[in-house]
Amino acid sequence: MPYIEDFLTAQEEEEIIEAIRRAEGKTSGEIRVHIEQKCDMDVYEHALEVFHALKMDNTKEQNGVLIYVAVDNKAFVIYGDKGINDVVDTDFWNSTRDKIQNRFKHGEFKQGLIDGIEEAGKVLSKFFPWQHGDTDELENSISKG
Repeated sequence: MPYIEDFLTAQEEEEIIEAIRRAEGKTSGEIRVHIEQKCDMDVYEHALEVFHALKMDNTKEQNGVLIYVAVDNKAFVIYGDKGINDVVDTDFWNSTRDKIQNRFKHGEFKQGLIDGIEEAGKVLSKFFPWQHGDTDELENSISKG
């Protein structure tokens, strides 16, 4: 697998951040992407730690979604906060996972992340629509660890 610096180009990162902005323009939900070279523990448990470290559990409606990627592990996790889990079908997480996974299998990492972001944003907009006065509670960026 590529080094974390080579996983996405600067242009690809900008396209992903723009996908986050577009998705969040239709929802009060918050979407973040976090990429690490390697995870030395259970990937799901570590994604949960990252979710808290990024303060994604501090959103007013508990509607944050983290897409966590461990490059060397060839693994990713989509973690949604309690507010989302209370209202979406379990199939939501499976369909989002499948969209990302299908692209990742072909080395299309940027498009996999964009597809996942768009799917999450579409579903979040149904349950947490953007309303006048909503503020972006978390920065739109790709964090790396």
